[in-house]
Amino acid sequence: MSKLSISLLPLVLFSCLGFKELPVEYDYSYKGNFKRYKTFEMMAPLSSIDSTMNNEMIEKSITSRMKFLGYKKTNIRPHLIVSYKMFLDSLKFNGYSQPEMEIWIKNGKDDATYEQKKYNLKTGTLLIQFYDRRQNQSVWQGYATMLYGNIDFGNQRHLRNAVISILDKYRIWADGFLHQQAKNEEEISNP
Repeated sequence: MSKLSISLLPLVLFSCLGFKELPVEYDYSYKGNFKRYKTFEMMAPLSSIDSTMNNEMIEKSITSRMKFLGYKKTNIRPHLIVSYKMFLDSLKFNGYSQPEMEIWIKNGKDDATYEQKKYNLKTGTLLIQFYDRRQNQSVWQGYATMLYGNIDFGNQRHLRNAVISILDKYRIWADGFLHQQAKNEEEISNP
């Protein structure tokens, strides 16, 4: 092990200690074109008064994750429009029991059915939704809440943990991203 690897090991271990994965549920639309999305944009809040849809930490965390997955941020006809909302009160929420998204995409079944699930979410729930701009409909949503308490929306670490926990469930690379990465690596190794 090199000296650099040994010196970076404590930093990596320390950064992992600050992350606490939250219970997350997600569901998706069978009409989503997940293999074709390349770009995204954050949805602008409808009102400057609604602070539950306006948080710089959440937006930075979402943008960072989407870029990691190869999506390009653009305000010119993005494929996906990403929104979020912080629910301070408890709420009843309808979700769906579905196969894991990656399995459904791999199998490509068009005749899949939705099996509705009802959730009683506690206070402090974060909801993130992806809208297909062309279809004008939601195609993915993830939501996190604490089992025995609430997400403290005033705590930057809680917010970052909630976003990471939710978006860890969205594991779909941008269209063409992996192919481009492989091409870039090949060019570097064979100049």
